[in-house]
Amino acid sequence: MKARIHRVGPADIRAVAELFSAVRGPEETGRLLDEMLTPAEVRDLALRWRLVQRLHAGQPQRRIAAELGISLCKITRGSRVLKRPDGVVRRLLGNGRTEEG
Repeated sequence: MKARIHRVGPADIRAVAELFSAVRGPEETGRLLDEMLTPAEVRDLALRWRLVQRLHAGQPQRRIAAELGISLCKITRGSRVLKRPDGVVRRLLGNGRTEEG
C-alpha cells in the first residue's frame, strides 16, 4: 500500500503559532518543545538561534560555520533573515549588536 502524503497548509502553520502563543513562559515553552519535537529537532532549532545571534554580533560567517559545524547555506539563510527590516528575529535580537548568551 502506498504511503499517503499529508500536506501542511497555512491553517496548520497558524494553529502551531496559536499553540506557541498560548504558552506561559520559557519553562513551559521548553516543555512544549520537548513534547512536540524530537531531541534532534530541538537541537537544530537551538543551533539556528545560536547562529543568528552570532551573525547579529558581527562574527564572520566562515568562523561561525567552523565553530558550529554547520554549512554556509544555513548561515546565508540566517543572514537573509536578519536583513529583513520588519523581521521578528531581528526585533527579538534588538537594534544594537547582541553578544551570544
